Amino acid sequence: MDSLSLLGANLLSPPVIAFATGIVAVWVRSDLKFPDQVYQVLTIYLLLAIGFKGGSALADASFSQLAMPLLATLAIGSLIPVGVFYALRLTMRMNISNSAAMAAHYGSVSAVTFMACLAFLDNQSVTYEKFMPAVMAVMEIPAIFVAILLAKILKKDSNLSIGASIHEVLSGKSFILLGCGLFAGGVCSEHARELVNPFLVTPFFGVLMLFLLEMGLVAGEKVKDAGKIGFSLALFAIIAPIINGTIGIFIGFVIGLSQGGSVIFAILTASASYIAAPAAVRIALPEANPGIYVTASLGITFPFNLVFGIPLYFSISQWVF
Repeated sequence: MDSLSLLGANLLSPPVIAFATGIVAVWVRSDLKFPDQVYQVLTIYLLLAIGFKGGSALADASFSQLAMPLLATLAIGSLIPVGVFYALRLTMRMNISNSAAMAAHYGSVSAVTFMACLAFLDNQSVTYEKFMPAVMAVMEIPAIFVAILLAKILKKDSNLSIGASIHEVLSGKSFILLGCGLFAGGVCSEHARELVNPFLVTPFFGVLMLFLLEMGLVAGEKVKDAGKIGFSLALFAIIAPIINGTIGIFIGFVIGLSQGGSVIFAILTASASYIAAPAAVRIALPEANPGIYVTASLGITFPFNLVFGIPLYFSISQWVF
């Protein structure tokens, strides 16, 4: 399948259609809105389901299968924020706090983009390693740690607490729910997992469609604000994921992941967090401007990856493999 066909298939997939509908609803000033309680329930469900699916796969995976992907995840999760930090410092003369905040976001991962990538691969009947949700959970931590560490080292008058930032990540709902799902899926018997499957596995993509409709409403507001962050930063929010995603594919190939697994690894390296990272940055870097890092990650990088990035990385993977 060529790149245009892949793009068309992605644009016509239910999750992307739901996301686009949310954006259009904002532009036409629709009264469509999700109650906060519904949004929270959808978030809890999806994170728990991702963790459970990953834990179930971990139960069947050997240490030799997991060792290299997890080591590569820790390495790339630590290197991307360093690259982002110095790229912004050197090319845009961005201050230390904003550069570190951007580094935390672009080194960390988007669970929603990850889910959309799984849906795309399933739609294309492409297989992948089932332990990839565990890889996603691991990548959440090093980027935020490294970014905050850079700010603490380089700001002479800094009183930032790395411990408080890491605690914010480890105690946040994303990590707790993923961890709960991973543990439950990993230690429970096959019979116990089968009892939960009708709730956590079967409805997964239907719930994802609802969640992306809500995310479209949120992103629609941020897209309107994208012009406020400047052309050069908006360009960065598109170029950075392409570079990181391409690197992710080659790393996946080198460490022995399948083509599908490499595409997922690419989307992990290419995506930008807008859940865990903002929570940590608010505590550790209160002087950083949310209008920069939230608008770039949620208003530009997220829609780009969801609509264009996933089929692009898959096309690159076809060439590599």
